[in-house]
Amino acid sequence: MKLSGGVEWALHCCVVLTTATEPVPAARLALLHDVSPSYLAKQMQALSRAGLVASVQGKTGGYALTRPAAEITVLDVVQAVDGAGPAFVCTEIRQRGPLGTPPQECTKPCGVARVMYAADSAWRASLRSVTIADLVDSVEQDNGPTALPAIGAWLNPAGSGS
Repeated sequence: MKLSGGVEWALHCCVVLTTATEPVPAARLALLHDVSPSYLAKQMQALSRAGLVASVQGKTGGYALTRPAAEITVLDVVQAVDGAGPAFVCTEIRQRGPLGTPPQECTKPCGVARVMYAADSAWRASLRSVTIADLVDSVEQDNGPTALPAIGAWLNPAGSGS
């Protein structure tokens, strides 16, 4: 399974948004992650369309999570950015060519399709079992208890409105 780079950026943004005390502009998130503001804005718009973040307009506008981090799964973010379509789409290759199997004899998916469907299902179950809150815990374990509060202070400096 190959995911777009946007998934990584979107996941990082969801993690750091857990620290924000007010909406964070996409440009500020882009600066934090050293990525193009227009590229990151595209990922944030995808998260907004999926209902994972809210877009707040105005001078103090930006993005905020719409629900607790424990209620947003990694799969939610992946599907918001890359779509919910299956990783594998069977094209019934077995029915092609001079020795193709007649369609009426193809009453169940072939072995290739079955294993790919099972892999997709396992992959989705794994991503569904991890939440943004779990990723926050991971950051705290890997980087210490001050890392995310420092990011939160940087994202929403007191009184700046940005």
